[in-house]
Amino acid sequence: MPRGKTTGKTSGKPARQLLFSEALRQQKHPPAESPPPRPHININMAEDSQGASMDRILQEISTVARKLEGMDSAMVALTAETRSMRLEIAGFQDQELLHLRCKLTDLEDRSRRKNIRLLGFLEGIEGTDILSNLQDTLPKLTDIKRDPPLEFERVHRLGPKRQDGKGRPRPIITCMLRHGQARQLLQAARTQGPLRLGTLEI
Repeated sequence: MPRGKTTGKTSGKPARQLLFSEALRQQKHPPAESPPPRPHININMAEDSQGASMDRILQEISTVARKLEGMDSAMVALTAETRSMRLEIAGFQDQELLHLRCKLTDLEDRSRRKNIRLLGFLEGIEGTDILSNLQDTLPKLTDIKRDPPLEFERVHRLGPKRQDGKGRPRPIITCMLRHGQARQLLQAARTQGPLRLGTLEI
């Protein structure tokens, strides 16, 4: 049956064309690839990690705060100790200063008690060696012992010498080396009353 065979060949041709068209379409427009799967994130684990980090930071802050409090306490104690030491040093300084003042006053008093002023000695009567002259003359005037001899730190006339030789003779200022000799000499002079060297009243 020629008509039937012709009909079969005609119906298979459109199917092949459809397959060919579909292949071309797929080549020109390939199907879109599906997106890669998103990574799975465990939210609970992330939150736990953040919480642990926050706890650690809070602990560190608390540790630093305690250290600062300890430093503040140490600073307060150090300040109080420094203030106490300053007051103690000031007290020692005041005591030492008072002691030195008393000692200086005593030394000044001793020095003044060793000073003796001699009046009435004519100018030039002492000769060239006033020290030796007084060591010989004063024991005679006061009847004190010559042994041990009188010792002086210094002896000098007070004031400038008068050129005209008139007026009162300048006083002689002596500073005894030993306070005991000065006291003995003054006591003898008070006991004997006015002392005389020849016609001169000393």
